[in-house]
Amino acid sequence: MAQGNSRYAVEAIHVAKTFKVGFRRKVVEAVKDVSFQVEAGQVFGFLGPNGAGKTTTIKMLMGLIKPDRGDLRIFGQRSADPSARKQVGFLPEQPYFYDYLKPLEFLRYIGRLQGLRGAALDQQAKAALERVGMTHALERTLRKMSKGMLQRVGIAQAFLGEPRLVVLDEPLSGLDPIGRKEIREILADAKARGITLFFSSHILSDIEMLCDRVAIVDRGRVVLEGSMDDLLRRGARQVEAQVLGDLALVQQALAGLDVTLRPEPDGVRVLAPEALGPEVAARVVKAGLGLRSLAPVHATLEEVFVKTAVSAGEDK
Repeated sequence: MAQGNSRYAVEAIHVAKTFKVGFRRKVVEAVKDVSFQVEAGQVFGFLGPNGAGKTTTIKMLMGLIKPDRGDLRIFGQRSADPSARKQVGFLPEQPYFYDYLKPLEFLRYIGRLQGLRGAALDQQAKAALERVGMTHALERTLRKMSKGMLQRVGIAQAFLGEPRLVVLDEPLSGLDPIGRKEIREILADAKARGITLFFSSHILSDIEMLCDRVAIVDRGRVVLEGSMDDLLRRGARQVEAQVLGDLALVQQALAGLDVTLRPEPDGVRVLAPEALGPEVAARVVKAGLGLRSLAPVHATLEEVFVKTAVSAGEDK
């Protein structure tokens, strides 16, 4: 079995998992061959379409199911070892709550399972609920809470016990825009305190704002991995020119080129394929128009994600 490296908070080394489903016990490869590494202190986004194998991989990492082959490690220890998971806070995609409990009662229960007791437990539980903005609902039972409120309670319990690694499966699900912003701030604060964050999300704009590194998984395999900056630069395929001048003059100067012109109060914004950048600049200058700027337009994570998923599907 491959050896782990303790500099990494998480390692997945050629992990695979199959299930038998249905009456005929058909074999389904949920995870075919997943490998990635998460350095300590990083915010790592684990992305993929529905059915790609994200949640199955997370369940294997957390010891809820066993991989058929491969190795998963947490700070150098095999994740199947309970002592490795003592360093981890976890929020599953579909958490179960004892809905007759109140938020503080629930966190006290979770804290006791972690070995916390007394004043230390109460202090951590109250601080966690305050951090996620739930102090106004301490007397309300969980059964009377909205999906977004329950999600906040779930995130609060994931940070109990001062974990070194927090694993969150769809942590922003069910939150309104204000709630998402507040949770992003909580996660950014956790990163600043040195906590490693590993999470999946379908809200790609949040991933783009938070993550240092991303892995995109599709059909049970990692199809793209890299730093956020590298992935967005890799997706750049256009240039944007800010041109000073009348729209008609800009149209005349760039006639015949595959460009998009967007009038603005102080000129024209020109969008062009990356390869046409030098030609656009040369024509603008030759026509005596002012060229305020010429820069690549970086792709959004959504554009990179869609392109990667489509390419992976075409390769099958």
